[in-house]
Amino acid sequence: MTIAGHATSLRIEPLFWRALVREAERLNLPTNALVARIDAERLAQAPSPNLASAIRQWLFSRAMTLTQDQ
Repeated sequence: MTIAGHATSLRIEPLFWRALVREAERLNLPTNALVARIDAERLAQAPSPNLASAIRQWLFSRAMTLTQDQ
């Protein structure tokens, strides 16, 4: 995957990968663009979690927000 012009390997469980792809589709973004957005948010944190953890946290937070909105 290319994020911000750099090749990046990403290893997350299939469940999280499917959720990430689904969320990117819902937001009408390419998957790598959504990962880049999550990565930028991750780098703004101190200390920064690794990218896979940041994606899992983002997806969980997103799911909680969507659940509360229903």
